Amino acid sequence: MIFITGGTGLIGSFLIRKLLADGASLKVLYRQHIPTEFKNESRIEWIKGDILDTTLMRDTIREVSQVYHCAGLVSYAPQDAALLKEINVTGTANIVDACLENPGVKLCHVSSVAAIGHVKGKQILTEETKWDLNAAHSAYANSKYFGELEVWRGVAEGLQAVIVNPSVVLGPASDWSRSSTQLFKYVFEERKFYTRGSANFVDVRDVIKAMTALMQADISGDRFILNAGLLSYEAFFNQVAGCLQKKAPSVKVPGVLTEIIWRAEAVRSFFTRKRPLITKETARIAKKKHMYSNEKIKTKLGLEFVPLTQTINWCCQELNQLHRAQLA
Repeated sequence: MIFITGGTGLIGSFLIRKLLADGASLKVLYRQHIPTEFKNESRIEWIKGDILDTTLMRDTIREVSQVYHCAGLVSYAPQDAALLKEINVTGTANIVDACLENPGVKLCHVSSVAAIGHVKGKQILTEETKWDLNAAHSAYANSKYFGELEVWRGVAEGLQAVIVNPSVVLGPASDWSRSSTQLFKYVFEERKFYTRGSANFVDVRDVIKAMTALMQADISGDRFILNAGLLSYEAFFNQVAGCLQKKAPSVKVPGVLTEIIWRAEAVRSFFTRKRPLITKETARIAKKKHMYSNEKIKTKLGLEFVPLTQTINWCCQELNQLHRAQLA
């Protein structure tokens, strides 16, 4: 029996499909709604609740052999700082503690490249890049880093565990307003603006392939960056626009203007109590051009990543089909 948290998210839903195809029986945690796709699947026991419920986590993990911890909050809004800590740190600690009570359980923790350290002037970042506690980090990055520390604590106490650090995960989510699918929605709606800078991306199918392979392998107490490559936002939006047959964003926002916008958004957010559309962190992240190395996972497992052009084409085709189905 395998337990999955965050089963209704992008990574979780693709993980469910993979494990069911492999013949597994699952327990899946959900908070609000069971995806229609899986409602009639007899091999899934759906468990309503959240990772902050320590009793529920202990009772659920007592009968499983593997745990995939995919649940987490992604936010760069300042007002979510406390919630990020609660979900990504305390929630992970609860999962680790429940696993420790059941010898033989192996944990796969989904972290993020946000938890990888940065070195000024260094263009290629690896799993070994040091985390500087004195450097400026977003609340999200801190929450993922300290969440990982909870897993390392578990390993020190005898837990079998692996950590994966995916970059921006690309996949066709049914809800266009969630996860990285918002990037495709942005182009689909023919928005005009884009910023300079680049982002690292990875195919959700490669993320699942790596996670399941690591759980089957005799590997524990290690972390792995999952990243297919680096693309500028301009190149990414142009590829997506070509696939979706939409007009690509064509107005480049100057860096100085971006700095003005996030400050204005901070003021608006303070007075309205609404989440800012752009924050200091997202503005600064957009300017970065460093690359996350995937050599470790490639060497360890022989994993080859799907080229980003193929991933983008696949996402666009799937999202077009979803859009047509929703209109029907």
